[in-house]
Amino acid sequence: MRSLYRRYRPLKLEDVVGQPQVTEPLLKSLKAGKVSHAYLFVGPRGCGKTSVARILAHEVNGFKYEIEDDYVDIIEIDGASNRGIDNIRELREKVMIAPSSGKYKIYIIDEVHMLTKEAFNALLKTLEEPPKHTIFIMATTDAYKVPVTITSRAQVYTFKLAPNEVMMNYLKSVVKKEKIKISDEALEIITKRGGGSFRDTLSLLDQLSTLSDGEITKDMVVAAMGLPQDEQISELLEAYITGDVVKITTILKDLLSSGVKPETLAEELIATIVADPKPDLLPLLTKLPDVRAPFAEARLLVAFTYTQSKNTFSRDGSLAPVVTGLAPSSSVVTSGSPRKGISKSPSKQSMEPTTNFEWGGFIHKVKELNEGVGAQLVKCRYEFMDGELNIYPSKKIVKTILSRDNNKKILIQAVDGNVKITIHDENDAPLNAKKDAVAERISDIMGGEVQNDGGGSPF
Repeated sequence: MRSLYRRYRPLKLEDVVGQPQVTEPLLKSLKAGKVSHAYLFVGPRGCGKTSVARILAHEVNGFKYEIEDDYVDIIEIDGASNRGIDNIRELREKVMIAPSSGKYKIYIIDEVHMLTKEAFNALLKTLEEPPKHTIFIMATTDAYKVPVTITSRAQVYTFKLAPNEVMMNYLKSVVKKEKIKISDEALEIITKRGGGSFRDTLSLLDQLSTLSDGEITKDMVVAAMGLPQDEQISELLEAYITGDVVKITTILKDLLSSGVKPETLAEELIATIVADPKPDLLPLLTKLPDVRAPFAEARLLVAFTYTQSKNTFSRDGSLAPVVTGLAPSSSVVTSGSPRKGISKSPSKQSMEPTTNFEWGGFIHKVKELNEGVGAQLVKCRYEFMDGELNIYPSKKIVKTILSRDNNKKILIQAVDGNVKITIHDENDAPLNAKKDAVAERISDIMGGEVQNDGGGSPF
């Protein structure tokens, strides 16, 4: 038996759900007999680009569309595996051959953004002077990777993920036809996890349709998919806002030990925050996308216990306020030997601390600007006094990297205030220079600091 997705794949433009911005103008152009020589369908995976391309190819030629049909005048090409110039040169030779049974020979190029630069140049020559009997329908998930020279010669249609309401109504019609007994709460979870993709959502429904001979409930779906309960998500986010480290670690431990994958938990948290974006949760949102293998559990813990917000964790793991209120755009980065004097008097407009500096928050902000530069800071020692931050790299190569002009600008941007930054030689750190213990532990968990040979780097 075919999967639900294949059974419910639309066969006519009128049957396509949730893409009126695409289907309506296409229907009008077909009725008017106005057909373009090239189309570009843009949108996320599973939203119907390929299905509509196939439907359009059939309707342009007046062919009856069935899932398993095979018309010689409709040629599908996978851009990922036919991406070279030789493939496109071969295509250019074949497009000159007239169609066998239809009015047009139609080429559907899926994942067109995967073509090489040379292949795109070869394709462009065909799009500039296409044979009258040839139509190209290209599809891509990454429109920005398609050269503007190609885009400008095609009619561009943008596909969107289906809104929850549209997907929910669609699922209800499917389960009614399939006689699947399932609660609305369970369907809501499937809709949410499907992320607006018809293919992914129907695939999920297909997998879960055999959970019970009776009604499929919310609890059954949650258990089968290894999802956290809504209550646990709410408690976890509340603990993050209040800075309750004990509660955070307890909830995370319970969730992970119950079989919830860190990646799945991160996805649920992201969806919850996006649905109701509170300012206190936005810093967490910047770190959750990093929760992935390897060390997914460690990355999840880091996201919750080392994210800069209105409160951040100090070197001993307790909550401490981030130093703010420094006068902007006055920072200076220099390289040299250890300072023995006191920096110049602070500006009257600045609010400089004398000894307190949140090194962990500084590293986090640098990493947000440039992950590689931030990684170099993790095992550096530092000393902060009278508005001056002295950085003592652990190795010569680290000093070389941090001293580059572009990287100095990143450091200045991260302190965002009237703080002078000096990068010293690796062996010049005084005995009282500090090292961020939390940052060092995180570095060890994540595999140590990023090494670089000092040349031609992403830095």
